[in-house]
This record gives sequence, C-alpha cells and structure tokens, in this order.
Amino acid sequence: MPDLRRIADAVDQLRDRRVTNVSIRSDCRQLRLGLDDGRTLLVSVLLDDRSRPRLDVDVLHPPSTMPGQLEVRFDGGT
Repeated sequence: MPDLRRIADAVDQLRDRRVTNVSIRSDCRQLRLGLDDGRTLLVSVLLDDRSRPRLDVDVLHPPSTMPGQLEVRFDGGT
C-alpha cells in the first residue's frame, strides 16, 4: 500500500502540467515525461529480490539555480 500511495502522489504532480517531452528506453523499462515546469516524471520497471518486476515512479526536480557549489575547507593544522 505505501508504494501505491507514493506512485499516486508522484502522478498527481502531473495535474495542470503540460508534457513537453517523452522518451522511452529501447528495452521499454523506463519512460520519461518532461513537464513544462522543468520537472521530469520517471516511470521505471525494477526487479525485486526475487526478480519479479515492480513499478517505480519518481519525480525529478531540475537542478537548483544556486550559483556555484558548496565549498568546505578543512584546517590543515595538527
């Protein structure tokens, strides 16, 4: 049941969105739907521990518009 809720929540994000790009892997295991707000809905077929197919749905958000990367410096002292 939690998997079904997660998938329903992901698909619900399509509401009021326009699909701008669709692509499918050649082995038909993954479908990508590009949305007009920059997000991507990714529908995949994964194999579980017993090699049974399982449907997985994720929403990928575009990279942040923050400039640069987070820089962490370590003090070289002893």
